Amino acid sequence: MGEPEPTPAPGQSLRQAAYLTAGLGIVHAVLLLLSFWILRSMPGPGAAEATLIAFYGGADRRRVLAVGLYLLPFAAIAFVWFIVALRMWVGSHGRPEQALFSNIQLVSGILFIALLLEAAAAYSIDAAVVEFSNGSLNPALARQFPQLGRVLGLVLAMRLAAMFVIATSSIGRHTRVLPAWFIWLGYVVGAFLLLAATLSAVLILVFPVWVLTLCVLLLVRARQIPRDATRPRAAI
Repeated sequence: MGEPEPTPAPGQSLRQAAYLTAGLGIVHAVLLLLSFWILRSMPGPGAAEATLIAFYGGADRRRVLAVGLYLLPFAAIAFVWFIVALRMWVGSHGRPEQALFSNIQLVSGILFIALLLEAAAAYSIDAAVVEFSNGSLNPALARQFPQLGRVLGLVLAMRLAAMFVIATSSIGRHTRVLPAWFIWLGYVVGAFLLLAATLSAVLILVFPVWVLTLCVLLLVRARQIPRDATRPRAAI
């Protein structure tokens, strides 16, 4: 009798790579949406001093800390894994990929993560001062730091998210691993995120919804991949 065929090593299955990529993207999108849904309860820049003192003096500040110290950082960590898994999944198809768009995708994703972490710090710094150092609340700073977080998260980070969407759409067009309708939708989404200048929380819905849509497509594609299909060892 001949020797049995070796089973694919863990992580080499193309189907598993698609499931992993989709799962990480879903985790990132859900955590990002949950974070900004919680942060919407923070007092605005025009809030009265008594409102600020009541907010940071009660349990509300702990929800802000949970977002700043856990939800947004874990959303950023999930996105790191998502970027790498997505690039590996695209590379596993063995089709030529333009280095320009591949590098833009990677760099814009890294900068998006950095801005997201900075936004988390800006949102949570006032709550951290009250919670951990027993310091007194400075109403002026309590108005300014959340605004800084909104600018970092809703304006600057979304600009880099736009570049990530455009680069990913271009990679999908050149490698033909994404459907045409989603590619052109990505260009529209990228242009909107790039040109929109607003602090409205509605803006934060656009990128996570795009990521969720991409993940649904990956899950659908994963079901069509043969179980014994493996990715090349050198795919990146």
